[in-house]
Amino acid sequence: MILEIDFKIDELSSMKKYPEELFCIGNIDLLKKRKISIIGSRRPNSYTKEFTYKLASKFSDAGICIISGAAMGVDAIAHQGAKSNNTIAVVANGLNIRYPSVNKNLILDIEKNGLVLSAYKENEKARNYTFVHRNEIIVALSEFLIVTEADLDSGSLTSVNYALKMGKEVFTIPHRINESLGTQNLVKQGLIKVIYDVDEFIYKTCGLQNKSIEDEVLLFCKNNPTYEIAIQKFPNKIFEYELEGKIKIENGKIKII
Repeated sequence: MILEIDFKIDELSSMKKYPEELFCIGNIDLLKKRKISIIGSRRPNSYTKEFTYKLASKFSDAGICIISGAAMGVDAIAHQGAKSNNTIAVVANGLNIRYPSVNKNLILDIEKNGLVLSAYKENEKARNYTFVHRNEIIVALSEFLIVTEADLDSGSLTSVNYALKMGKEVFTIPHRINESLGTQNLVKQGLIKVIYDVDEFIYKTCGLQNKSIEDEVLLFCKNNPTYEIAIQKFPNKIFEYELEGKIKIENGKIKII
């Protein structure tokens, strides 16, 4: 059910102009949580995909809600890493339209378990200016912004500009020469910072104290449990750790890599 938000969201006061209207589907209690934004290229390379998922997943495990724009690529991966019950999707169209269509199931899942926000009425289609406005809302809602990959002409750079104007920190991940030139150029200018160690960034820079989740899983896996037992104990984490290359399955048993 689409609802109009009839209360003021304090974080949005940092916008140039507070949205005239805001609509939502889902769990508005997520707005009360600590929130960060993760955005980036619609066509990320495999390295970016891995670290986008890792960042979103680890922040979500630490109780931080992940905000993104439900677009293809980095946005979708950020939502998936956070899991649908701990993510906010801000879209550039009316909420009765699930756009892009390739992410329709993802958006429906977030509607059911998380929160989808829009500043546009039903049937309003996405346009260039609505994407820009959406980007400003995403940045305003978050404590800081992470752009995992962006080319020189990327729309993500408008989000960086919003963040800097709002006095918010912006982070990225290190890339090879000639990759993600948009973020690399900003790093050269000293405008954004690089995340070299994901765990250190999350647990020290952000002052989080939730390493126990990771430690508990890896400690359990050190005894080489069977896959079936491990899945029963940690149904969500085993698959995630396998994707991240922390563990592998050999002859039906878990081994730490």
